Amino acid sequence: MRWYSKIAAAALAALLQACATAPALTPTPPVAAEVRAPVTILVSIDGFRPDYLERGVTPNLSRLAAEGASAAMRPSFPSKTFPNHWTLVTGLVPDHHGIVANKMEDPARPGETFTMATDDPYWWSAAEPIWVDAEKAGIRAGTLFWPGSNVAIGATKADKWPYELSGGTRPEDWAQFNQALTGKQRVNGLLDWLRRPAAIRPKFLTLYFDTVDSAGHSYGPMDSRTTKAVADVDKRIGELMAGLEALGQPANLVVVADHGMAATSSDRVVLLGLPADSYHLVESGPYAVLNPLPGKQTLVETALLGHRDHMDCWRKSEIPARFRYGTNPRIPAILCLAETGWQIAEKPPKEKSSGGNHGYDNQAPDMAALFIAHGPAFRPAKLAPFDNVDVYPLLRDLLGLPAKPGIDGTDTPFRDVLIR
Repeated sequence: MRWYSKIAAAALAALLQACATAPALTPTPPVAAEVRAPVTILVSIDGFRPDYLERGVTPNLSRLAAEGASAAMRPSFPSKTFPNHWTLVTGLVPDHHGIVANKMEDPARPGETFTMATDDPYWWSAAEPIWVDAEKAGIRAGTLFWPGSNVAIGATKADKWPYELSGGTRPEDWAQFNQALTGKQRVNGLLDWLRRPAAIRPKFLTLYFDTVDSAGHSYGPMDSRTTKAVADVDKRIGELMAGLEALGQPANLVVVADHGMAATSSDRVVLLGLPADSYHLVESGPYAVLNPLPGKQTLVETALLGHRDHMDCWRKSEIPARFRYGTNPRIPAILCLAETGWQIAEKPPKEKSSGGNHGYDNQAPDMAALFIAHGPAFRPAKLAPFDNVDVYPLLRDLLGLPAKPGIDGTDTPFRDVLIR
């Protein structure tokens, strides 16, 4: 036997002896899967009318509606994007929370104009959104787009470059709105937040889709291209649900829209018909808001106030009470509201066009907004229409926050479907 054969034989004998005498190894128990508590996810699908669910292209949203609580929800007036998104997260009508329009002016800030790009906390801080109260209560929030979620609420902005902020509260995690970020990327970003360790994982999250609204504006609510946008966002909702299931993450999902959409046409335009030197126009379209210039009040009021074909105009102090609109200093002196589907302009349209718009009477059927609530906290039910100020107290219930006094909404519409 060669030397290496002898070594091999000796090693084999030693191994056999060890196997005969060594105790059996205890198998390592498998690592237990994390049991996750439900999170709350608020999803906005901008411009999504409830009847879009009847087009046969929304299997995911329709399933959520059938298994959860759903309704046609009334937006607040004006039925515009920023005012209603801020209502949904503050429980206050625009007249009370201060975001009274997508474009507005403030007598205390002459020469400034608020637009949908404005993030100066001055304009936003009359009301605290739900993520501020959540953060104060130790509930981590993550907002993947929501109007105002990039703003440091309560902060003071310096009036000189580099315009540093002092104080204020934002969500612990937030993303600046970028329309180029696709719906799929937005869903994946939210799911990535939920893949984090528990200590830094948001428990309240928001998600925002704008494509249905964009299509509705461009083509009108009944166009096949708007239906295609509806089908696409439904796929994104399906991806969200699949991602949550893969993570083992239960969620109470509250899906809302800020407003509906009405068909418009260049053939349906009402002209203000005022001398150019008699008024200052702040915003026009489905409604117009304006201030008479000094010495021109009588002229402007005589020309506008009251009912005209396809338009009604009121002094700020005389706007019908049902609109809950007219006390905020940011609302101009005169409001003119067009009949649904008509638009108000200073000059005739230069070319033929058709599409869609919103901002009309918030009780008009075309302005109704989607509402679906689905998850372990909800029983299935078809709810009666309710006002969107009621979503905020529902969110507080889901997060375990106490009721907040002084708001305009109530959780009454959900008391029979909410499992506490």
